Amino acid sequence: MSSSNWPKIRKFFNDIHLWGGLISGIVVLIVCLTGTVYTYNTELREAAIPQYYKVAPEGDKQNVDTLIKQAKASIKGKVVGVKVPFDTDKTIFALYSKPKKEEGDSEKKEDKKKTEINTGIAEAKLATKEDESASKEKDTYKVGEVGSAGTGKEKKSAPAPGGRGPRANQMAINPYTGQVIGDPSEEKTKTAALMQTMFGLHRWLLLNEVEKPIIEGVENRKLGSWITGTATLLFLLGVVSGMIIWFPAKMRGWKNGLKIKWSARWKRINHDLHNTLGLYSCIILFLMSVTGPFWSFEWYRAGWQKTWGTYKSPDAPKEDKPTLVSVVPTDGKEPLTIEETILIVNKLLPYDGDITVNFAKDSVGTVSVSKNRVGFFAPSAGDKLTLDQYSGTVLEKDVFRDKPFNERASASIKALHIGDVYGPFSKLLYFIACLIATSLPVTGTMIWINKMKKKKK
Repeated sequence: MSSSNWPKIRKFFNDIHLWGGLISGIVVLIVCLTGTVYTYNTELREAAIPQYYKVAPEGDKQNVDTLIKQAKASIKGKVVGVKVPFDTDKTIFALYSKPKKEEGDSEKKEDKKKTEINTGIAEAKLATKEDESASKEKDTYKVGEVGSAGTGKEKKSAPAPGGRGPRANQMAINPYTGQVIGDPSEEKTKTAALMQTMFGLHRWLLLNEVEKPIIEGVENRKLGSWITGTATLLFLLGVVSGMIIWFPAKMRGWKNGLKIKWSARWKRINHDLHNTLGLYSCIILFLMSVTGPFWSFEWYRAGWQKTWGTYKSPDAPKEDKPTLVSVVPTDGKEPLTIEETILIVNKLLPYDGDITVNFAKDSVGTVSVSKNRVGFFAPSAGDKLTLDQYSGTVLEKDVFRDKPFNERASASIKALHIGDVYGPFSKLLYFIACLIATSLPVTGTMIWINKMKKKKK
């Protein structure tokens, strides 16, 4: 590329950077500000009700099997698993499913249904069956979608890999005293309400709270998602064009471009804040913005999956995987205890981590176990095992590090967006980068205003 063409090319990218930023500025400001707060969503929620998550170590921990056995009497529902943390100052959680509605309620519904059929109401409902089904599908997707983001609505979600079904409720237990503390999801706090609002702003600009459709035929939730997704795409163009503008122009005096001249006038400081802070955070900002539209546009999501070779067409037939079962011993041997299962897991996955054990559903069912590393630099992706409930034989092993790179990249879309990649370390980096991103529309607009004033003069 000749040096004579570079000014024209640079002006082209400068225009993209300018107008993309001006068009999306307000939305990007809202998205980045709420994203900054939401980075520590889990931590803030837990800090609001620490009694459910933190305990004072009092001697030795009790046997997990004994704890769960004692806790069953206080839990209204079926205990289906347990979460055992590595840290000594944390509670353990009994995973349980709440009981279904009483038979009396079902009988009442049946009587009501018969009455409707007799009065002709059922015919009207039958005519709108498709609309109702579609509505239910949307509602299920919404609840699962929000729950996966850690907003406290985890009671209903899409089936987990391995057919374990909806996410279970969690009952906190003191591992030293055996005290059943309670279910944190039933505790309503101002922090939880605030984080829910932050999430609604971040994803839909709170348009999901507006009942009347703003545009006929388009759900407000979807409209908000399109707006934030489009603004994120423009922000992505701004990040890429900003890097192109910065590097060639600053190669000779690159040292000046890496620092902020605090002794200069405020216009220069504002300019340095925009350029220098944007440069330092550009990689993380790129990851944030390139993954953001994944939840706004189906075409973008499909394109991402096709890029990494993990796309599966909705119309494609599902693969028939062999059903994993436990071999019932002929000698009448009892299933492994939780403590025995944990010992096997720690031998197979020899590192410090939190362990979640999902119990077998029946006599031939398998035990599903996941383990997540702990530590400031710990990778957030967990490893999974499927075990025979009697012998502890590994029937299936899913270690994240052993997966091909394309599968790891495709599966890490959410982690790359929110910074949950390398534990608290990456979260801190994302928090700082998101804070910088919040300032960029402001400093960028100020640069543009100052240039306009200069031209008028």
